[in-house]
Amino acid sequence: MNSESANAQLETITFGAGCFWCVEAVFQRVKGVQKVVSGYMGGKMKNPSYRDVCTGLTGHAEVCQLSYDPKVVSFETLLEIFWQTHDPTTLNRQGADVGTQYRSAIFYHSAEQKRMAEEWKQNLNAKKVFPNPIVTEIVQESTFYPAEDYHQDYYNQNGEEPYCKIVIKPKMDKFLKAFKDKLN
Repeated sequence: MNSESANAQLETITFGAGCFWCVEAVFQRVKGVQKVVSGYMGGKMKNPSYRDVCTGLTGHAEVCQLSYDPKVVSFETLLEIFWQTHDPTTLNRQGADVGTQYRSAIFYHSAEQKRMAEEWKQNLNAKKVFPNPIVTEIVQESTFYPAEDYHQDYYNQNGEEPYCKIVIKPKMDKFLKAFKDKLN
């Protein structure tokens, strides 16, 4: 099978859940996720840089765009991981990272993804799974701008950096324990 045939079977979803380094590190380890690219989506400026996005003035969120094989990992499983690996109840914030670029967002790529994401959000709120209401925005995907090369595969390349040790590693430990049956 050539690579075009293999890619034709993949689906795409884009998640914003705070710093894209954390999101990327989680989803890179999920069985069925073929590719994770850190980048920016949801803003007004064309071709924003990291520096631009960090100002909070471009309207972009830090996101990860996932290409996944739905025969190996369901969209529902990806949603479950998304909801459990960040705090979807804090507006424009994840831990110490504050600003609109850190907002919780699902940028759907199909009507079915939209329906399922909204259903999950409603059910989680109705069951009061989180102490506060979910503020995750669920919006149509827009132009995706890949982040600079040094942001790609960040945790794998820089795991000894202080941010990785202090912020990402504890999230990863919790994720790896909770989802060990879903890992590569």
